[in-house]
Amino acid sequence: MKPNRLIAGLLCFSAILPLAAQSRKSLKDTTMTLERAERLVPRIIHSPVRPLVPDGMAAMDTLDTADPAVKILLYPNYSWKYKRDASASKNSATFTENWTSEYPDPYKTSLGSLPDKVTFWVVDTLSDYRCPNQVAVYSAYGYRHRRHHSGVDLPLKTGDPVYAAFAGKVRMSKYYKGYGNLVVLRHENGLETFYAHLSKRNVEVGDWVEAGQVVGLGGATGRATGAHLHFETRYHGYSFDPEWLIDFKTGDLRHRVFTLRKKYLSMGSKYVPDSDEEEYEINEADAKDKEIAKAREEERLKAEREAAEASAQYYRIRSGDTLGRIAQRYHTTVSRICSLNPGLTSKSTLRIGRNIRVK
Repeated sequence: MKPNRLIAGLLCFSAILPLAAQSRKSLKDTTMTLERAERLVPRIIHSPVRPLVPDGMAAMDTLDTADPAVKILLYPNYSWKYKRDASASKNSATFTENWTSEYPDPYKTSLGSLPDKVTFWVVDTLSDYRCPNQVAVYSAYGYRHRRHHSGVDLPLKTGDPVYAAFAGKVRMSKYYKGYGNLVVLRHENGLETFYAHLSKRNVEVGDWVEAGQVVGLGGATGRATGAHLHFETRYHGYSFDPEWLIDFKTGDLRHRVFTLRKKYLSMGSKYVPDSDEEEYEINEADAKDKEIAKAREEERLKAEREAAEASAQYYRIRSGDTLGRIAQRYHTTVSRICSLNPGLTSKSTLRIGRNIRVK
């Protein structure tokens, strides 16, 4: 290396070293609460994320940082970026729990048990993205001929490369029924991506795959009438329209931070908003609707309590009274009287002069 290039490289490296101390914080911020995400990253000013993988450019060197889990990659064009070390991620609980290489859905989770919405990083400062196959969708997510179509179909030729959208660990790599040759990747944020109908699988179960790596070649295996890529995005076993995340025609990723709503996990829910602003407005409107519904329910319960109190009847206990006799006198039951008087049981000693509610 020439002296002037060496000096330039050292100056570049010295400029980025102070940022290494911040890498640990970035690593921990892969997931966050909904409130924090929407506060830190205002959704209405988002712009599409271009594929971050340098085409045909391999890193010429890897440098350590203060955080063993974060490296710095240096490229021949004097650019650089932080990169999460795969060894620090691939053995986490995300890649061991609810894990099988035999079938597509290892979770067996009920839809009702999932949160109404969950916010997560799709890509952050330590991760990359590449469109699996940049081409207009020709068969969208949803119902097709009265059958569930749980992904999007992207036309390609047999033998065309199919790229991993994000870094992750291979959970499945096998021929599986209608999917044909199928590769399933699980990602650090908990999402899974499916790549189906491949003519060849290039990865095996347990492999760590980087974004942009070729996971297989296009084909028409399984239930397919012609060569195409069937691509799915799933959360806890439930599919949602991949177009919420990716604009396949341009190859752009629509969000860095994404709020996945439970209603998106319905087969009838397709990508609708044309902008983050529209989606933000939808989220705000839904939140207000829930607040209104909650307020109305509280008012209804309060009105019921007040009406019950207004019609309540009380009895002052006298010598010789028993709960059985009191219940018989007011045409009710002992258990009903006990439920109306906290702390009172069928075995309680009745104190003379005490007022108890009987209706």
